[in-house]
Amino acid sequence: MPEPFVDPTGYEVPRIAGSAGAMIFDRSGRLLIMRPSYKRGWTIPGGQIEADGESPWEACRRETFEECGLTVQRGRLICVDFLRSRADRPGGVRFLFDCGVFADEELSAITLQPEEIVEYRLVELDEAFSRLSGPLRRRVKKAVGAKRCVYLEEGRRVEGVR
Repeated sequence: MPEPFVDPTGYEVPRIAGSAGAMIFDRSGRLLIMRPSYKRGWTIPGGQIEADGESPWEACRRETFEECGLTVQRGRLICVDFLRSRADRPGGVRFLFDCGVFADEELSAITLQPEEIVEYRLVELDEAFSRLSGPLRRRVKKAVGAKRCVYLEEGRRVEGVR
């Protein structure tokens, strides 16, 4: 858990963890997914936001470059998902950016971070949905094709929030 921030008056401000991910597509509409070495299943490029003041967008770009060598130039915030802490997982806020279509030349130059990523694939959305984990799968499913940013909790829409 992140350490609380103590303001000059001594008030302890709680912190929650955050992460940012990138949806990256090829010209055929296939999604880039990766299999990490440190957990089961498949994921998308992305990771934890650094506590040094890094923004979600900066984390998305940094993590994508570190994990697969792709330079993200543009993106659209497409989803914000709140996850409650559980015994097996820290909670926090997950930001998802649609980083658009990458050219074949860019995708053919993917270089994986060997300490963290075992392999990658460009897959049709149905295959991606079958390989991605629960909250991430729901997040990506709700975000694909969305016209505006979607707010979720545990990967699900919230009654009364549009």
